[in-house]
Amino acid sequence: QVQLVESGGGVVQPGESLRLSCTLSGSYFGSTFDIYAMGWYRQAPGKQRDFVAHITQGATTSYSDSVKGRFAISRDNAKNTMYLQMNSLKPEDTGVYFCNADHGTEDYWGQGTQVTVSS
Repeated sequence: QVQLVESGGGVVQPGESLRLSCTLSGSYFGSTFDIYAMGWYRQAPGKQRDFVAHITQGATTSYSDSVKGRFAISRDNAKNTMYLQMNSLKPEDTGVYFCNADHGTEDYWGQGTQVTVSS
């Protein structure tokens, strides 16, 4: 059974930074962290869940236009962990941030971590 756990959310002021972590535990028929493409998504109150950033098994990254240049996604396969470094945070970055692991027919989601950007 594969599980994802996010951490690192909190309340910050505009312009500040946060780093989110997503740790994968468990296994599906012997799967290991490095086989999964990983991503971050966020959901603001009353809105749909939107794409934020993605990192492939080979560490190729992509970002939504709204976070490009401010956020950085990375992964540490030795620690089974993915990160999202968020800089220059804006109030519109507020929401619940979810991590996702994907490999073929496998698709896993974490429970989310709240990020609030407010003065």
